[in-house]
Amino acid sequence: MKSEQTDFEREIAQLLVSSLNLALDPVSIDPEAPLFREGLGLDSIDMLEIALAISQHYGIQMRSDDPENATIFASLRALAAAIKARRA
Repeated sequence: MKSEQTDFEREIAQLLVSSLNLALDPVSIDPEAPLFREGLGLDSIDMLEIALAISQHYGIQMRSDDPENATIFASLRALAAAIKARRA
């Protein structure tokens, strides 16, 4: 069963869809599903696009060499939590 997105997760999902020009409804993204490979099927180029969009939108730096990236970009929920933590 798919879990519900929080308001902030919905906001991040909208940012993902618009910055990557994905042909899907942001609310259809399962917040716990993987963003890469088997989940949304994103790749490392998409990760850079997402990081840039987050940087521009939220004013926080996401680094490509961050050892936490696998955890940060694991799912929509993980990404939203990481953004919230870095904004605090």
